[in-house]
Amino acid sequence: MSGRFRRKFFPLSWCSLKETLSQALRGKLQHADLRQYNMVQKIAYLLILIDGIGLLFSGLVLWKPVQFPLLSTLLGGYEAARYIHFFCMSAMALFAVIHLLMVLLVPRTLLAMLRGR
Repeated sequence: MSGRFRRKFFPLSWCSLKETLSQALRGKLQHADLRQYNMVQKIAYLLILIDGIGLLFSGLVLWKPVQFPLLSTLLGGYEAARYIHFFCMSAMALFAVIHLLMVLLVPRTLLAMLRGR
């Protein structure tokens, strides 16, 4: 409602993504202002939100397939929902590992995350 999400994550830029990803892979990514997300962070956080939605919907189908027949059909059936849930959970675990690795590489970000600033 406040527009904070839109201000933090948009606009997205393909050129900026390529540049930031290149810098990150070379270990040259700047972290001057921790309140501003770089393009790789923006894309990663948006994708993990979508991943969470996939986990939620596939989890509902796995938990109560009889109560959610439409959702089960939309996801391709119970077996397909199992695969979707597995791959979404794998992506979530990979995100957590990368996130922790990045905190170890840039330790001052840990305090910013704990303080919320």
